[in-house]
Amino acid sequence: MTATTLFPGRYVQGPDALAHLSDEVARYGERGLFLVDPYVQDHIFPRYRADLQTLDLQEIRFGGECTQEEIDRIEEAAEPTVEFVAGVGGGKTMDTSKAVADDLGVSTIIVPTLASTDAPCSALSVLYTADGSFDRYRFYPRNPDMVVVDTSVVIEAGERLLVAGMGDALSTWFEAEACRQSGAPNMTGQQGSMTAYSLARLCYDTLLEYGEMALNALHAGASSPPLEKIVEANTLLSGIGFESGGLASCHAIHNGLTMLEATHDAYHGEKVAVGVQASLFLRDTPPRRIDEVYDFCETVGLPTALEDIGLHDPSEEDLRLVARRATEASETIHNEPVPITVDRVVAALRTADRTGRNRKREPVAA
Repeated sequence: MTATTLFPGRYVQGPDALAHLSDEVARYGERGLFLVDPYVQDHIFPRYRADLQTLDLQEIRFGGECTQEEIDRIEEAAEPTVEFVAGVGGGKTMDTSKAVADDLGVSTIIVPTLASTDAPCSALSVLYTADGSFDRYRFYPRNPDMVVVDTSVVIEAGERLLVAGMGDALSTWFEAEACRQSGAPNMTGQQGSMTAYSLARLCYDTLLEYGEMALNALHAGASSPPLEKIVEANTLLSGIGFESGGLASCHAIHNGLTMLEATHDAYHGEKVAVGVQASLFLRDTPPRRIDEVYDFCETVGLPTALEDIGLHDPSEEDLRLVARRATEASETIHNEPVPITVDRVVAALRTADRTGRNRKREPVAA
């Protein structure tokens, strides 16, 4: 059996990490393209432009959606002499920059300004259609050459985005474990390694131990060891864990949920958390583990019912649409170690939703 594990070339994290951005990016050349999220370009990036003036940089404003059309637009505008592409912003900015760098054949630098997904470290992008529905995964021959995470900037992004990152990271161990049990391949098409499965479990344990304390630090407006651990779990551990451990039902159900327009205001990690909860009822999960997951989600403020992601009283046809998309032949849900059908996914979604709603109605003990 051949096992494959993927890592970014260089990972830098800490408060005020962006103060050293010019020195870091200079490792990959003097001429670069910075693809910058609109909010970041207007409110955060100006602090660092002066430091970057020693380099020959082209700056392009991201259009807001990771689509093939947006990738084409940026490539047409790119200077022919760029030596690297740096994506500065959220998950879709990062995913678009990976595609552009790959097409141009240059180094990829990722500068996430939030910790809401595990996209920064991976050698893939999630592409969407113009209306926000999931389109396809795009894979690359190598992971980003460098990832720079400034936790001071992550704090500015606010609670909801950090919590959404915990929702995305929450799926890491469950999906990697499903692949390990079933013998399914990871995102490279090979088996996962002991390292990948171990890091996936470390990601889960870190969330449960430090999630609430990280939110306390964020509310205080200061970095702390628990916050640094959660940012690392959301970004590095989850990135290595999902890519080298594998995906299963949680992300497939997320992809199905994107088919319903009512969910489009919910963040990726919020929908993934619902996928995690549904996945618990696809498998024979012990009640203790189910309670542990719902307790964690309630503690940090992740969705625990379909209404929390915009689906108020979804119809049977709505749920079957989600389930049909989630169970397409190419989907990762078939990496689960149990038989998968549309009916089973619908039942899991309804059971998870009822569990979450019932817990909300439970009286608080005196």
